[in-house]
Amino acid sequence: MILKNQILHQKSSKAIVMDVFFNKTKKPKPLVIFCHGYKGFKDWGSWNLVAEAFKQANLFFVKFNFSHNGGTIENPIDFPDLDAFAENNYTRELDDLESVLNFLLSKKNSYKEEIDTKNVTVIGHSRGGGISILKASEDSRITKLITWASVCDFAKRTATIGDLDQWKKAGVKYVLNGRTKQNMPLNYQFYENFKANEARLDIKASVKKLNIPYLIIHAKDDASVKYNEAESLHLWNKNSELFSVENANHVFNSKHPWEGIGLPEALQLVVNKSISFLK
Repeated sequence: MILKNQILHQKSSKAIVMDVFFNKTKKPKPLVIFCHGYKGFKDWGSWNLVAEAFKQANLFFVKFNFSHNGGTIENPIDFPDLDAFAENNYTRELDDLESVLNFLLSKKNSYKEEIDTKNVTVIGHSRGGGISILKASEDSRITKLITWASVCDFAKRTATIGDLDQWKKAGVKYVLNGRTKQNMPLNYQFYENFKANEARLDIKASVKKLNIPYLIIHAKDDASVKYNEAESLHLWNKNSELFSVENANHVFNSKHPWEGIGLPEALQLVVNKSISFLK
């Protein structure tokens, strides 16, 4: 069963749009929640094919848009709502992931009998990897963690640094989206939120605290998030497993839109390794 564009309303924030992939068996299955990265969305590239692969492995797979990623309920693909994008920040994404977890692990959803609430994995790509690490370190309901091409330090990301005086004075700065050609705004609140929550947003400290199975997957040739960030994550948690992918980029040779029949070879390898880890 595939349920696309399910709406999860939040009291204090914008709604979350999510997709649910599972085989309807009325038997509990391990839950896998996927978090997209910066300037990403749940329908990017070949993420739908990824979801299908997890479904075929009899896992309950959910992917969602962060509430302020720039998409809307009407158009969850790309970035029609740049005002929302400008008001996004790391703690808002942590809150969104909390909302998704709360809903899926509650008795309010119509597919609760399909979910093993004691077997919960979060997978995060890129910035979503950092969010996944932070949430896994503070939420005992998460029993396994997988990161794909994850960042290891939010303080060093381009979204957090730059000409702070100019950013504060203008109240906003812009980041070019090379694919859509949009100048995507980031309000100064992003930096203020990061500084106010710096201890909570410390990925290194969070990785050190993890005591659950943790798989780190990273491409050796990743130009967006260098491979040494994966090595740092692995160094900080000796019980983690580091799996390197050769001849692949930051998105494991996928792209948007994805017009291939199946997954690119590198991403198929990532999916296979992830499913094997979960099984």
